[in-house]
Amino acid sequence: MHEIQQMTATTLVRAIRNREVSAREAVDAHLDRIEEVNPAVNAVVTVDPEGARAAAEAADRLTASGADLPPLHGLPMTHKDTHAVAGMRSTLGSRVFADHVPAEDDAIVARLRDAGVIATGKSNVPEFGAGSHTFNDVFGTTTNPYDPARSAGGSSGGVAAAVAGGIQPLGEGSDMGGSLRIPASFCNVVGFRPSHGVIPAPAAANDWAWLARTGPMAREVADIALFMSAVAGPSERVVPPAPLTGSDFSAPEAGDLRGVRIGWSPDFGLGVPAHPRSWRY
Repeated sequence: MHEIQQMTATTLVRAIRNREVSAREAVDAHLDRIEEVNPAVNAVVTVDPEGARAAAEAADRLTASGADLPPLHGLPMTHKDTHAVAGMRSTLGSRVFADHVPAEDDAIVARLRDAGVIATGKSNVPEFGAGSHTFNDVFGTTTNPYDPARSAGGSSGGVAAAVAGGIQPLGEGSDMGGSLRIPASFCNVVGFRPSHGVIPAPAAANDWAWLARTGPMAREVADIALFMSAVAGPSERVVPPAPLTGSDFSAPEAGDLRGVRIGWSPDFGLGVPAHPRSWRY
């Protein structure tokens, strides 16, 4: 694996900012890794190398200008295929939208783009993001980088496999019933489901919309904090907004967790049955 492909997002962004690595080099290493591992795992289903390289060149010009740089400047990233990326095929894993090209970014993609992320493609999902495993009739099945005979989980299985497989150090997914946490656990990476309203998500006209979250996935917790510091904050899409902004995630990590309280429920307060083995901690 190339040295750039082994870097955390925090390290890679710092290297680009310090002109030790160019955004073009980061994008080329990212695209090389897709070509190397994607045939086995099928994590990335749409790729835009020309657009990504053009964006990288623009990022390098910004670096050379001496201007202030955004927090994720030059970081290449594929986006979950349920998230609209302007001008890029966004299928939701469904034949119904197999040729759909949105005109606007979803809120999370817009915030990542503003933070300096270079959009390179889309990661696989189950149809409409509904499922704990990642497969659909448009692109097929995403497998686990540790063992392609096993599942990557879902619904954010494409980004989990991409992060675990070294394609990218950081990515975004979504989670209603475990769609960030399940694939992260399957692929040995970190998935974080933020509280309601911390990161805006497109409004949905149904009674369960408040359950959905958009959040990050990475190989290290520090990269999760970096993501949140770059994109968290109130939006007119979410009422009332959460009382958190990106700065709340940029403080140093706590070294001593003594005294921290953890909420735990064996039945979620709803009488939902849980296997006794899940009570062990």
